[in-house]
Amino acid sequence: MAYEVTATRRRPQRFEDLVGQEFVAETFRNAIQSGKIAHAYLFSGPRGCGKTSTARILAKALNCQKGPTATPCGECSACREITAGSSLDVIEIDGASNTSVNDVRQIKDEVLFPPNSCRYKVYIIDEVHMLSTSAFNALLKTIEEPPPYVVFIFATTELQKVPATIKSRCQQFNFRLVPIEKVKEQLALAAKEVGIKADDEALYWIARESTGSMRDSYTLFDQVAAFSDGEITYEKIRDKLGLVGVDRLNELFGLCSRGDAATALLRLDEYLQNGVSIEQLIITCTDYLRSLLLIKSGISKEALLGQSADRFSKEVLGAWGTIQIERAIDIFFKLYRDIRYSLSPRYEFELALSRLCWLSQYVSAAEVKKAVDAVKPLLGGTAAATVRTVPPLTASAPAVSPTATPAASAPVPPAAPVAAVPPSQTAPRPGIPLFSALEGMELPPAPEEDNGAPDDEEPPIEMEMAAESQGNAKPPFPQGGAEPPDTSSIEDVAKALVADLSVDDAMLAGGLMHARDWALSGDTVSASIDSKFEQMQVMGKASRITAYLAKVYGRTMAFRLDLKERKAEAAEQQLPVEVQILRDTFKGSVIGGI
Repeated sequence: MAYEVTATRRRPQRFEDLVGQEFVAETFRNAIQSGKIAHAYLFSGPRGCGKTSTARILAKALNCQKGPTATPCGECSACREITAGSSLDVIEIDGASNTSVNDVRQIKDEVLFPPNSCRYKVYIIDEVHMLSTSAFNALLKTIEEPPPYVVFIFATTELQKVPATIKSRCQQFNFRLVPIEKVKEQLALAAKEVGIKADDEALYWIARESTGSMRDSYTLFDQVAAFSDGEITYEKIRDKLGLVGVDRLNELFGLCSRGDAATALLRLDEYLQNGVSIEQLIITCTDYLRSLLLIKSGISKEALLGQSADRFSKEVLGAWGTIQIERAIDIFFKLYRDIRYSLSPRYEFELALSRLCWLSQYVSAAEVKKAVDAVKPLLGGTAAATVRTVPPLTASAPAVSPTATPAASAPVPPAAPVAAVPPSQTAPRPGIPLFSALEGMELPPAPEEDNGAPDDEEPPIEMEMAAESQGNAKPPFPQGGAEPPDTSSIEDVAKALVADLSVDDAMLAGGLMHARDWALSGDTVSASIDSKFEQMQVMGKASRITAYLAKVYGRTMAFRLDLKERKAEAAEQQLPVEVQILRDTFKGSVIGGI
């Protein structure tokens, strides 16, 4: 007897044999038992999931000599002829080869004749989406009102290419991909039938490579069985097909997690010298990283991971967090797209591997925001404070802007003494989050407290900020249910106005924050601002400001905002140490609000 491939040998012959399509099988069983047979069906779904097999089973169920029955016997002449593909009344047509309107006209002529020996004449048209527009139009009337003994079954892998006029005349059945567990079970049965030993890891690999297609899994199974000599193992598959197994990937990504770029690149060269395809290696690495991400998320299902979770490197799982692994997967996705047009795919892969070696230092945008939010309490109150004196960062004389005039270089009141800090000190200030980018970077030292400072000495701005953050000073902006502002001071009213507007109108509040020289004259409040744009922005909503002022003072108030350019300051104001750290870390600049 001639050799028969596994996909043909194990083709389903009954509705019960359909794997992963229980809904379709149950629907047809009930329809046949109740005698509700439609004149046209449209099967859609991925390749190798049972569309043509279901069409043949349906043809046997309708034409079996014991039927119509939901369980065809498979022994009568009609069942045997349909199984062998020799029945005159079950016509299978390849839509890709018969696309013209003349082919459809031939079908229209044939349906006029009753079946030869069966109960129904069944037309099975595979890849029906390949028919031309004229052929579809010629078929419309026939499938809408065919003779009672004709049944059309259309099958397609691209449902979106089938015209809506065809879809509306057919009962549609969507076939699904077969779950990996069920594919693995069928492969185990196929191996048992032919007397081949196969370990679970190898079968899981074949099932995953088939991506839910039973036909693809059987085809790959036959290929693996051909070189396995009666025993299929994952090691044989890895060696014969040139795969990089999980053990080698653990080693490669372990080197990357430790930042050993030199050894990682040498290991990559070793894999490529052994004949591993770059494209296949990218796919394998991406699949490995996906498994790491699933394990990080608490998923240990072997069907999803492809193998036991214990086989994955604990070192890599401990070195990289979820954000780093997501970044690594994104790198390989981009790499797979780029190698198609790359000058050298190998160079692209080596570059991606080099990037993975510093992945532990990667900081996402969400982490940056979290760190900045953590720093905000240290900067509380500085937005509205007036910078008077800042302690020097070292024990030397305070810095003066090179552009300062002699008058502007007036002596600065003495500040608290600063303890000497070794240059190698890199520890951050208390409360400052430590970025990986700050490791190894010299940070400004923190000034020591001086309990013996004179009483008449003005406290530095950092001490004011700390006092405000601890609740020792009255909040400058009343919020929520805070007390109303002190009307004796127009500055307090202005601060309260900005605080209240910042809740629902941040743009207006931002413009008012830049206003200065607040003054109250009778029923008019005036201020000045530097920017013409901000003046127009604020005055465009002056009604809100006057309404707030009227509520505070208990009478009708007017508001005027004059445009006055601020004179250039003689000396550059020093920034708090915390702000300098943030500015230097992110290589930014301070544009205001200090």
